[in-house]
Amino acid sequence: MRRFLLLFLLLLPFSPPAATADGSPRAHLERFLSGLHTLKADFSQQVVDTGTNEVSRAHGTLYISRPGRFRWEYEDGSGRYILADGRTIWLVEPDLEQVSQRSQKAALKGTPAGLLAEKVDLDRDFEVEELGTREGMSWIRLTPRDEQSQFEQILIGLDGDRLAQLEMADRFGQVTSFRFRHLQRNPVLPDELFRFVPPPGYDILDQ
Repeated sequence: MRRFLLLFLLLLPFSPPAATADGSPRAHLERFLSGLHTLKADFSQQVVDTGTNEVSRAHGTLYISRPGRFRWEYEDGSGRYILADGRTIWLVEPDLEQVSQRSQKAALKGTPAGLLAEKVDLDRDFEVEELGTREGMSWIRLTPRDEQSQFEQILIGLDGDRLAQLEMADRFGQVTSFRFRHLQRNPVLPDELFRFVPPPGYDILDQ
């Protein structure tokens, strides 16, 4: 399956970790995930290659319904979106009349999408390191324990107890950033957002 859960490497320095009245970066992350059932946010995405050259830029809307369902809609005119229905991840490309599918259980382990959509055990699935502050955000690094993960590391930036940014690096040296705006915590989301029936005439590709 295409690497549509993208990633990237943090390049700017951090200030030292410090205890605050609001708690550690890990405490911010745990409070963000605690009681999280649904999520809606606008996102912007940037992909950078090993030479720090920008490969692509995109934006769209993210929907999450825990556990196990999410939808990333790209607003690039193609109608492209990624949908997880609890069993299968679908990459839908209407402009190509093509759909790629993959088992969700295998695809999400040790990924940012898995962290947000599933109820994971941080210490079981990741090595956790607090990084302190940068750009006014608290940062934490997650290194997947699964050696088969496509990710080298995941960095999470939190503005208080709110998710603000994901920065990730894959094993091919490509890096990706997601910045989140207009985040809504636990909104009512229709089930139809997370259902997919392949349209007639689409090519279905197993990945």
